[in-house]
Amino acid sequence: MKVWKLVSGIFSIIFFCLVSFQSCAAGVSNALEESGEASGSVGIVVALLMLAGGIVSIATRKSEKNGGNIALIVLFGLAALMGFFLAGTFADLQIWAGWCLINVVLAVIALAKKPKAE
Repeated sequence: MKVWKLVSGIFSIIFFCLVSFQSCAAGVSNALEESGEASGSVGIVVALLMLAGGIVSIATRKSEKNGGNIALIVLFGLAALMGFFLAGTFADLQIWAGWCLINVVLAVIALAKKPKAE
């Protein structure tokens, strides 16, 4: 799981850049259309959560404790929920939420595979 955490962290940081740019474009589009949607702003929050999750993933990849996995579940879980439910017309946000959901599932697996301390 150490390799997964490193790769996931690097991809999440790279995806942060992509999601940020897309979210800015979606926010401008929402403002110009005066649609009242907040999908661009939600995209920025999802991007920030992905960045935080990526950093935590890299920083805790060698940790033997469960705190890093729990933090990943919370960060990526919030990003996935926000992405799926608040995407609006920013349809790509659901793709990024899918990435976050994959990270949540893998963090749960890593958490379940950890041997219990006696």
